[in-house]
Amino acid sequence: MSEDSTAGTPSGDGEPARPQHPDVALWRTATREDIDAIHGVFAAADAVDHPSWITPREEVADTFDLPHIDHARDTLVGFAEDGTAIAAGSSFLHPSRDEKLSVHLAGSVHPAWRRRGIGRELFAWQNARAEQQVAEAAAVASAELPSELKTYAEAVNVGHQALASAFGFAPERWFATMVRQRSAVPDITKPDGVEVVAYSSDREDDARMARNDAFRDHWGSLPSTPEGWRKFVGSEFFRPDLSRMVIDADGRIIAFCLVTVNRDDWEARGRSNAYIDLIGVVRDRRREGLAPLVISHALSAIADADIDEAILDVDTASSTGANTLYEGLGFVAEERSVALVRHP
Repeated sequence: MSEDSTAGTPSGDGEPARPQHPDVALWRTATREDIDAIHGVFAAADAVDHPSWITPREEVADTFDLPHIDHARDTLVGFAEDGTAIAAGSSFLHPSRDEKLSVHLAGSVHPAWRRRGIGRELFAWQNARAEQQVAEAAAVASAELPSELKTYAEAVNVGHQALASAFGFAPERWFATMVRQRSAVPDITKPDGVEVVAYSSDREDDARMARNDAFRDHWGSLPSTPEGWRKFVGSEFFRPDLSRMVIDADGRIIAFCLVTVNRDDWEARGRSNAYIDLIGVVRDRRREGLAPLVISHALSAIADADIDEAILDVDTASSTGANTLYEGLGFVAEERSVALVRHP
């Protein structure tokens, strides 16, 4: 941030002051009418930062329906003199606040407007807003909670990493994008007393609870709320026909592999693909071979749908040994990203 910048400094109403930059005619917080403008910035940035996948417009739109997000305070958009959106950034406080207070900072500057200091001004505002969110949540919390501010950057986006580092964020976890080309799926022996079934909407909350149990000890994970989960499994991208669950004799969901398909990414990658968003096994049923079982069934469904490849992201330091599991099923690492974290 330049020495004369006021970005992040509290304004008269207590909110972080809007940035000042000679190339940005207007900074203002977002409304629902800005969905296309925000998505336009993200899509242009995605084409440079990670051209193999593009942020869906629906992903931006969905955030305007979530009760824990207030875009009038949480999102800032910068406009050029002609009214074109050239930068957008948000600070979202996770709705689960019993274990810790976690704020995710995400944003982009249109590639045509980079290397001018706009991103630094925007990030300063996001950082200040995140600190404000933590302070406000801590003031009403029933107990003192740890807090974290988090942002993600592609490994190749050294500019984003340098910017976050300048504000005190440090790399804390690395993730790999792994891809499996369509090929024969290994035959995994099914343990006695379980069945593998397609995802069913009548098990929505059961699946959410299984997800929360399975991810309770995963790095960076917090419980999924009913509203957020409903957005995920109710989205146009979610594919229940490709998703699989393992059910025990009592009908309990004990493992899952949930899949989405975004056809916009097919053009970006030059081939059809399905994304495996979530793989998990409830904690009391681990080490029974349920993870490879449910994944293999999902991979078979993806292949039967004539989709060329399956893609997933994995924490490279996962305590569950996920890397080895996925490699054994034929996945190969392609790209890497990093989570940069600051603990205020």
